[in-house]
Amino acid sequence: MTAPAARTLPAAALEDFITRSFTAVGMPEADARTTASLMVEADLLGSDAHGIFRLAQYVRRIREGGINLRPSIRVLRETAATALLDGDNAMGHLVVRRAADLAVEKARSAGVAWVGLRNGNHAGAGAVYARIPLAAGMVGIYGAVGSANHLPPWGGMEMLLSTNPLAIAIPAGDEPPVVLDMATTVASYGKIKARAQRGETMPEGWMMGYDGQPLLDPRRSNEGFLMPIGGHKGYGLALMIGLLAGSLNGAAMGRDVIDFNADYTTAANTGQCVIAVDPAAFGDPQAIRADVDRVSREMRSATRLPGVDAIHVPGEGSERRRERQLRDGVTLPGPLLEVLGRLAGELGIADIG
Repeated sequence: MTAPAARTLPAAALEDFITRSFTAVGMPEADARTTASLMVEADLLGSDAHGIFRLAQYVRRIREGGINLRPSIRVLRETAATALLDGDNAMGHLVVRRAADLAVEKARSAGVAWVGLRNGNHAGAGAVYARIPLAAGMVGIYGAVGSANHLPPWGGMEMLLSTNPLAIAIPAGDEPPVVLDMATTVASYGKIKARAQRGETMPEGWMMGYDGQPLLDPRRSNEGFLMPIGGHKGYGLALMIGLLAGSLNGAAMGRDVIDFNADYTTAANTGQCVIAVDPAAFGDPQAIRADVDRVSREMRSATRLPGVDAIHVPGEGSERRRERQLRDGVTLPGPLLEVLGRLAGELGIADIG
């Protein structure tokens, strides 16, 4: 059967469908709306593989008992500038949102705050959470242990690490905020899954097969592993982020990480951390933002190599895309619409849009 054609829908339609899907499987409406808002924010920013694309997977995990819909998210220990949260196996978005809000609250008085969490779950795009402190005029930093191991240690073949992402958001003045959101692998596994759903191939360099040859078919991703950015340096960065977001918090790391793409029942114990930094602790916030603007402009106005049309600053493309999609809508590819249509039928709810 041919997949439906791509459609462009208002962000509100995506948020409504996600909310209805979650409430249909028993999630309290307030939690469903919060989760839906954070998922759609990922779509708006261009992190297509971490927004509504993940809905069917999340719903299946809920239905098979892998997510606690009545969690008690609580602080286990804290100081003036730190806290450790226990997510009680809640929907990951809810736990990381709580961590980001707490980090901002603590940074108001301490100048900087680090909130780690354990017993969380996959929470989507890192930039969504690094950007939360931006609303308070603060720097936001997010790190996580990925929700499945797809990366061996450098020189090895055993999957002991994940994409372990890092996101950093720095407020600016007149310019867009500078926002870096990156996996420690050349591509996130979500991008692999999205390509598989759309029937597309992968560029050479994203994955390597166990035979040592480039792996180009995303449907065969279980026959190889993701490649780290920068060779051994990417492996080292993935390890360090995993230790800070996982081991430091008593969360899963290494062989303890379950594959949430295949195991829908076992508690993931995903670890993440959110850091908020108040620029006022280091100087005049307005002057700091003005200097961020200056540096951004210098980067873009640098002498370009032949054939290069423009130099970009991290985050400016996502900011423009967010504004455009809020105005014009979010385009969902046909294969994804087909998945969402089947999900609506299974849940007994109206289809999206």
